[in-house]
Amino acid sequence: MKIRNPRNGTYDYEMLVDTVESLVQKEEELRAAQTDWNTKGIAFRVSVVQDWIVQFQKHQEEIAEQLSVDTARKRISEVEVKGILGLLHAWCYRAPQLLSPPEERPSASASSVMIGQQWIPYSVVGVISPWNFPLLLALIDTVPALLAGCSVLLKPSEVTPRFMDGLEKSIQAIPELNKVLKICRGGAEVGKEVVNRADAICFTGSVETGKKIAAACAARFIPAFLELGGKDPAIVLDDAEMEITTDAVLRSAVGATGQACQSLERIYAHESIYDTFLKRLVAKAKAVTMTINPEKGQMGPLIFDKQAEKIQHHIDDAVAKGAKVLTGGKVENIEGGLWCPPTVISEVDHNMKVMTEETFGPLIPVMKFTEISEAIAYANHGEFGLSASVFSADKQKALDISYQIEAGAISINDGSLTNKVYDAEKNSFKHSGIGGSRMGDAGFLRFFRKKALLFQTAAPETMAHFEEDQDA
Repeated sequence: MKIRNPRNGTYDYEMLVDTVESLVQKEEELRAAQTDWNTKGIAFRVSVVQDWIVQFQKHQEEIAEQLSVDTARKRISEVEVKGILGLLHAWCYRAPQLLSPPEERPSASASSVMIGQQWIPYSVVGVISPWNFPLLLALIDTVPALLAGCSVLLKPSEVTPRFMDGLEKSIQAIPELNKVLKICRGGAEVGKEVVNRADAICFTGSVETGKKIAAACAARFIPAFLELGGKDPAIVLDDAEMEITTDAVLRSAVGATGQACQSLERIYAHESIYDTFLKRLVAKAKAVTMTINPEKGQMGPLIFDKQAEKIQHHIDDAVAKGAKVLTGGKVENIEGGLWCPPTVISEVDHNMKVMTEETFGPLIPVMKFTEISEAIAYANHGEFGLSASVFSADKQKALDISYQIEAGAISINDGSLTNKVYDAEKNSFKHSGIGGSRMGDAGFLRFFRKKALLFQTAAPETMAHFEEDQDA
């Protein structure tokens, strides 16, 4: 499979794609190794992951460089690699604290019965990750699954695959880890095979693909943990501090070129501050610099060429229906790379795709509202419920609004805080996802099935218990 370089548009990398036969072999190896991996206990698994940290650090620069080519982002790639080291350390610390099934206790409903528990990890967890943050979203599910005692079949996106080379070197340097963590390469067909061969699936990606995976998992009767798309709203109240609000909205909406599921994609500003908000937002958006020179600038090109087509379509659809583009507005081909500057759009409504469909690009459509109830209804419009933001100087007012928004996480006086805060459990609402939270302790505990062990300490009941001629 030939892979496109997002900075220059050339196909300068070739990836060997897994076959059905190679996937069968990997699955068999994972199943053969998982029992021993689980039996040896959490302390052993932590020690292996700690050895992996050492090897990962040895390949850190190589992985960061590969990521920077994959995504055309240098600084973000370096931050992403450092973030993975933090993730590994954090789970090595927290997982042993969580893996402690409760001691035997008497049943509250049957006092002569003692209750014990056994926690059983899934044998093979399939992880299918997207192209926008290739390393982070590959390992955010993989690491806790491994520490829970599962083996993992990992399929990163074929759009940004270069980083797998350095990552795989770090894995193969640890024989115990290499037995229970296998990377597979390929496109949708390989992803389908992963779904067919695992006992539980973690998927991060689009709603469309997520629904297909959910149906396939339902047919196989296996759990699916799905983190899907978003169309995150922000509500800006009349008392919001304008400098803070415009800084946060801009960073959230166009940071990483808007290629993040928790990016703010639609803004609802109170009519009394609408014009002021737009004026400051546009000024700041115009000041954003592009990394045409990869050593300078703040915002890179679009990673995925098909996404560029969708972004331009959303802009054109909005303009055709009466919207005004205040800055930006056009995807340009510069030396083979596809670039879209921050694009602020006014005069929008919910008849426009830019306000209802996930864009996944640096567009900031801004719509005015009069009453708070109106803003909440706007925010809850549509099929998405990933996350949202509320901006207000009044904390209680912001909380009251947050309680009414149908989304899994609400950032108050900032945007996209879920990309910084990993220890707050949240569930996606509506079509933005399903299954246990990947954040917080649930991100580890979801990989276990719990078995109840019920010990009768008294004489068991006899058939006399069913005698009709007695009181209940």
